[in-house]
Amino acid sequence: MRLYCLSNDLAKPCYVITFKGLRIMLDCGLTEQTVLNFLPLPFVQSVKLSNLPNWIPSREHDPQMDGELKECCNRVFVDSSPEFTPPMDKMMDFNEIDVILISNYLNMLALPYITENTGFKGKVYATEPTLQIGRFFLEELVEYIEVAPKASTANLWKDMLHLLPSPLCDAFRPKKWKTIFSLQDVHNSLAQVTIMGYDEKLDILGAFIATPVSSGYCLGSSNWVLSTAHEKICYVSGSSTLTTHPRPINQSALKHADVLIMTGLTQAPTVNPDTKLGELCMNVALTIRNNGSALIPCYPSGVVYDLFECLTQNLENAGLNNVPMFFISPVADSSLAYSNILAEWLSSAKQNKVYLPDDPFPHAFYLRNSKLKHYKHVFSDGFSKDFRQPCVVFCGHPSLRFGDAVHFIEMWGNNSNNSIIFTEPDFPYLQVLAPFQPLAMKAFYCPIDTSLNYQQANKLIKELKPSVLVIPDAYTKPHPTAPNLFIEQPDKKIITFKCGEIIRLPLKRKLDRVYITAEMAMKIVPRDVGNGFSVSTVTGLLQVKDKVHNIQPCCEKTSEQQTLGNGKVSPPTREEVLNNVKYEYGTLDVDMLMKRLVQDGITNIKMDRNGSALTLHLVNEDTTIKFDENETHIVCGGKQSLRMKLRDTLLKCLQSF
Repeated sequence: MRLYCLSNDLAKPCYVITFKGLRIMLDCGLTEQTVLNFLPLPFVQSVKLSNLPNWIPSREHDPQMDGELKECCNRVFVDSSPEFTPPMDKMMDFNEIDVILISNYLNMLALPYITENTGFKGKVYATEPTLQIGRFFLEELVEYIEVAPKASTANLWKDMLHLLPSPLCDAFRPKKWKTIFSLQDVHNSLAQVTIMGYDEKLDILGAFIATPVSSGYCLGSSNWVLSTAHEKICYVSGSSTLTTHPRPINQSALKHADVLIMTGLTQAPTVNPDTKLGELCMNVALTIRNNGSALIPCYPSGVVYDLFECLTQNLENAGLNNVPMFFISPVADSSLAYSNILAEWLSSAKQNKVYLPDDPFPHAFYLRNSKLKHYKHVFSDGFSKDFRQPCVVFCGHPSLRFGDAVHFIEMWGNNSNNSIIFTEPDFPYLQVLAPFQPLAMKAFYCPIDTSLNYQQANKLIKELKPSVLVIPDAYTKPHPTAPNLFIEQPDKKIITFKCGEIIRLPLKRKLDRVYITAEMAMKIVPRDVGNGFSVSTVTGLLQVKDKVHNIQPCCEKTSEQQTLGNGKVSPPTREEVLNNVKYEYGTLDVDMLMKRLVQDGITNIKMDRNGSALTLHLVNEDTTIKFDENETHIVCGGKQSLRMKLRDTLLKCLQSF
């Protein structure tokens, strides 16, 4: 078994494991940090962005590259449609992938790059919330970029990396970056996804039984258990032991794995999400009291549901319950409506509200009472009429390179009373703000990441007790800002890997399961061989299809086949010969052997015992029979007929079936 690492982003993993000719992809995360190298895409032309000066290298200047790079506050940006880093396609052709297992909606955004225009013929599996919320993310991403298209695409700069300043000069494989896929690609890709429920068992071509179990991270998030009759592999990605709105993590299903692959740990290991949530509420309240408005760049699902709830309660407690809140996203309506029909995927506290009956998420109540209003875009009908300040706005995209958030930065950026609060840890907030500098509005970084931190991961690993732990190499190194934060399991065998590496997993199948038909089972006659064991022979045709082994009955000869045309009987088939073979077993009775030898005319026999070894000397025949613990030797000096006679006599002293 081998593991291929196709992603350089620990938070957006993509792995492939190969086993017995089967290729299983675990997640297909999309690295979005590359968009930070590009200028934002405003809905309307920005005077500031359009007047940025061209960046020109001090040597080897190519006039054709003029206009591709712009400079802002000593930082260089690409003036082109943003590009993303899909999983590496050189290590393995995507058309060879048999199955894709997706753990959560954040780890499936590269799916259209894999399934479309690649010859992909495999199958994709995910839970229902993963599919539906993943659809919201993908549709929002495509619409944000298509609503503000760029006239041309810049590519020449990728051949001049050695001349560019940081961070462009350190860009990872920029020639492999890709522009966004089309909405049709999204729909075609998601049409190939098969929905699964928690604890549902899936037979993967006879090689594994795959089971998604709750990971506790977000709605529908899963850890995957790949099991056979003899092995167990667990893939833990994007998990949480905290109590939030999703169903809690199922730890028992992950215990005692032969191999545990763990990834997707928190991107903010030095902070507590509850503390940062409190800071966010405090900063919003202070902003409102200063007659300013707060912008919270967010994704269309996930933590934003908790933010609605906590922020509304805190503003009410602070006497600011009349402050309007706006949720702006092309999929805002679908996301809010869908979140309230997912009872089976929620925590027990949220589930209980459904049966009261009540809304599991309070934002349904806020919508009915107009405390929270949602729109597709800032230019949507009715928004300008309802919009009033001060207010709180939730909108995308967290990278601030496209989406309605770009508009609000342009509108509010020059007022120091306003604030922007970052909660998504995917993007370094100083790099996010770079093309908007100088910026007067206040910026706060309150990353809320509920996935496992290092202490929780170490504790979980000890409780799960895997035989082998497989983790990214970076997790075993001390964190840059906290030297005591890393995965440390001194009593475990740990295998590490890096992006682009292929590692061998210590899993070799020694046994395989074989199925027999009911007709074959009826013919089995077990023979008791002692110590509670019974054995029987099985003669049939072994058929292997989709890695499933089946023994079928042999075809019996018809009466026409048994007699040849000249009246002679046809020779026995191989199956008939095998059916007549006898298999001896048991302990040899030496006294019985000596009696049979005398009956066969061999009389002058001497016995010699040396510990557990026994030797019979047949004096007249100049032959020796030696008995060891598990074997018998006949030494008769080349007398083949005598040796065969002795062998037959010896076999008669054993039991057979």
